[in-house]
Amino acid sequence: MNKIYTCLWFDHGQAEEAAQLYTSLIPNSEITNVSRSPADTPSGPEGMVLTVDFTLGGVPYQGLNGGPEFKFNEAASIAVVCDDQAEVDRLWDALIANGGEPSVCGWLKDRFGLSWQIFPRRLNELLTDSDPERARRAMEAMLKMTKIETAELEAAADGRPVTA
Repeated sequence: MNKIYTCLWFDHGQAEEAAQLYTSLIPNSEITNVSRSPADTPSGPEGMVLTVDFTLGGVPYQGLNGGPEFKFNEAASIAVVCDDQAEVDRLWDALIANGGEPSVCGWLKDRFGLSWQIFPRRLNELLTDSDPERARRAMEAMLKMTKIETAELEAAADGRPVTA
């Protein structure tokens, strides 16, 4: 086990399902351990999944089947920098499927309530452009988006009409 990792508190029975989904979507990801309860607990019976250790893109996480007491919120999110629009589209669609919710500026909540930021690498490049006007136009375009669309960002940065 890594010395430092992020623990994500899921409702009963969701940690393994979430880890399976997440590791299927992000390259260089895997479930590394599933721990089961050695005895009955107030949370559930002996043998139930307590924790699921997994990596996403090589970053360690632990999913904890903690119960309904605590919910995820936007104060913490998993941010994924995508290489291209196809990757943005693939992750976005998979994470909002089956009850997830799109938000604004590349943010979404998956069906477990966990917040994600899904955005193309090109966004950071445009927002830090050496031409302040290009960066401003890209920022203004991004602020109007739900899912980040690279072609629209580039058109806005260039001062071309955005066709959405």
